[in-house]
Amino acid sequence: MFSHRQVWDAIDQIAEEHGLTASGLAKRAGLDSTTFNKSKRVSPDGRERWPSTESISKILRVTGEPID
Repeated sequence: MFSHRQVWDAIDQIAEEHGLTASGLAKRAGLDSTTFNKSKRVSPDGRERWPSTESISKILRVTGEPID
């Protein structure tokens, strides 16, 4: 099982490896540019927010990254 931090770190790493910011990665995947903003990763009440499996699928598809 992956932790909240591991998932977000992986998204940031994929963006960096492809010369993108998290915002640029979101846009390239057809998502709103704020989807992966650090400010949206934890709600105002401290609850962790996780990216959807659909968002993860889209970034893997547009970057050609394997799921493993």
